[in-house]
Amino acid sequence: MSNQCNLCLPPMVDASEHDELFIGRRILVNGPVIVGAGPSGLAVAAGLQQQGVPFVVLERANCIASLWQNKTYDRLKLHLPRQFCELPYFPFPKEYPEYPSKNQFINYLETYAKHFKINPRFNETVQSAKYDENCGSWRIKTVDTSDYSEIEYICSWLVAATGENAEKVVPEFEGLQDFSGQVMHACDYKSGKAYDGKRVLVVGCGNSGMEISLDLCNYNAIPSMVIRSSVHVLPREILGISTFQLSVSLMKWLPIWLVDKIFVSIARLLMGNIEKYGVKRPSTGPLQLKNTLGKTPVLDIGTLNKIRSGMIKVVPGIKKFSRDGVELENGEFLEIDSVILATGYCSNIPSWLKENEFFSGDGFPKTPFPNGWKGKAGLYAVGFSRRGLSGASFDAIRVSEDIGQIWKQELKQKNQGALSLANRRSCKS
Repeated sequence: MSNQCNLCLPPMVDASEHDELFIGRRILVNGPVIVGAGPSGLAVAAGLQQQGVPFVVLERANCIASLWQNKTYDRLKLHLPRQFCELPYFPFPKEYPEYPSKNQFINYLETYAKHFKINPRFNETVQSAKYDENCGSWRIKTVDTSDYSEIEYICSWLVAATGENAEKVVPEFEGLQDFSGQVMHACDYKSGKAYDGKRVLVVGCGNSGMEISLDLCNYNAIPSMVIRSSVHVLPREILGISTFQLSVSLMKWLPIWLVDKIFVSIARLLMGNIEKYGVKRPSTGPLQLKNTLGKTPVLDIGTLNKIRSGMIKVVPGIKKFSRDGVELENGEFLEIDSVILATGYCSNIPSWLKENEFFSGDGFPKTPFPNGWKGKAGLYAVGFSRRGLSGASFDAIRVSEDIGQIWKQELKQKNQGALSLANRRSCKS
């Protein structure tokens, strides 16, 4: 008995004028399937469009960039200058400010998708994706959340583009279930408007935790921010130049340890001793920490001033919650009305990708940047470099170019085979 799978396509499908072939609830895709319609997935799709390669984009939400559209706070702006956040082949509008707002970035992404004719299949949640050795193809099973129907996609290439922030992280805290006030993750926070006069505990001191605390202050709330471990806080700009842009320039000429030393020295000079306010710096430099653990330094936009003035109280780790408040690790008890968990996000790759060679258990490629974009058997990854939008764009260009090269080679071989067959038929006649 043959092991050949008769439901799968060979690497190059003779689909004539069609990019897909429907067999019941199976769809044979004449090109790659991209999972995720955020910036990473859109960048890959645009590159494939440039290469003339057909593709399918699957998105579990009902819109592109759902994290940006549905799970970010109103005051959010890009943390880096716009030139470091552009997606490939399409610049930001010239009238945009150096740090575009959330809504401006969403408009940019929607225009990007329209420009490159990217039409994701919304409301399709990928349940599993597995490479079938018998037929040499990927089998991707999804559920349409609008009617709960199941679909299986079969393709030669799979691009995982769900990114680093696919799922919220919600740590367990003793007694949190007994707390009588409101508890939410930062992904559900929009603004401090509803918190006027409220005592709010913000758990987490990354960029989101810092900015949410600042936003609460601006709406006359009384925030306390948990800083359990050390964190690097740097000015967003130094002498009018973006700190990130300055780091990119310095890294071209100096070793990373020296650039770290320069930035820490500048931060101390401009910001003073922030440890006396409860903000302790790590012993490892900010860039080295970012490269090794993916921990992004905080780029301050005014939160430190609020901490110095006492409008934002820095508190240590949490021991346990009770009905009316929280007991801290130092024994202090805080009465609070609400809790906002700015505890970050994680990759969801392990929940659906049935593969254990390319991705590690935490859902990131085992091979570090810049070589973590290509696996075996037509598997690719975009948006997992821990280098933001610029890292995603870097990977997207390489993925689309690599698939495009293979596609064109196979198309050439197919056409040569068809021509050879036509010539043989001509000779026989």
